[in-house]
Amino acid sequence: MSKTLRGGVIGAGVFGTYHARQYARLEGVDFIGVLDPHPERAAGLAMPLGGRAFAQMDEFLEAVDVVTVASPAPFHAEQALAAVKAGKSVYIEKPIAIDVAKAQAVADEAARRGAVVACGHQERVLFQVMGLFDIPARPLRLEAVRHGTPSERSLDVSVVLDLMIHDLDLALSLSAAEPVTAEGGGTIVRSGLWDTARSEVTFDDGFTAIFDVSRQAEARERTMKVVYPSGELEIDFLTRAFRNTTGFTLDPDFAETPAARDTLGASIEGFLAAVRGEAPRPIVTAAEAIRALDLALAVEQGLEQIG
Repeated sequence: MSKTLRGGVIGAGVFGTYHARQYARLEGVDFIGVLDPHPERAAGLAMPLGGRAFAQMDEFLEAVDVVTVASPAPFHAEQALAAVKAGKSVYIEKPIAIDVAKAQAVADEAARRGAVVACGHQERVLFQVMGLFDIPARPLRLEAVRHGTPSERSLDVSVVLDLMIHDLDLALSLSAAEPVTAEGGGTIVRSGLWDTARSEVTFDDGFTAIFDVSRQAEARERTMKVVYPSGELEIDFLTRAFRNTTGFTLDPDFAETPAARDTLGASIEGFLAAVRGEAPRPIVTAAEAIRALDLALAVEQGLEQIG
């Protein structure tokens, strides 16, 4: 494949805008355009960035080499499958899908076609630059809080698939153990789906993880505490600061690295490097994204209504 890749985005919403801007600025990528069912939205995003609007999937896929799927989550699997069937590598915003079987179909088809599938769990980038993946110890306990204020975005999925899945992926990335139980409670406030949730997940090696999420909070909060046999690590994802008593060395200046300053850009660059054969894999693979989705759906199943 040539060094320059033709990139296109499916979805002209908030996340589609982020991805289109990345393709337009990155070296080695020609931004081609945006596919969206609303042509005026597609044109409004694509044209100022030097791209064009597409209304038909076939025409769009003929024009690009790599695709970002940034449409609403219920459409991720269908659109990603169309792309990989056309031999295109795909970066899928999280969640990879809302159904494990459909997500696996995307991964299987990509494997048959030799296409790369990546998923947008961007905070893996922060763990990488901190050096957290280099800690030679298994965690004992994890506590994650992810609260957001009310928004009209992503109300077509539960808060588990919207927010908690970030921390589920991070927990799975820190532990090779398998989750065995997921129990908790939540509330349905305005979307018809879970809008708040708190779940405790236990793993087969004794690792325990507690996840507390809300999209009805008065203020944003993004924190995580990871307990190791030697001490604790507390991370504030909003301020990009941490407190570390584990005895293991982490980079105190990680927040100043280019990757931490632009986690989406780093994640997309990792995807493009994998497509070009310059890296063995993207930052988050399809298999890892499916594992996070599977756990998220198990968490949903284990929730009970509070109040």
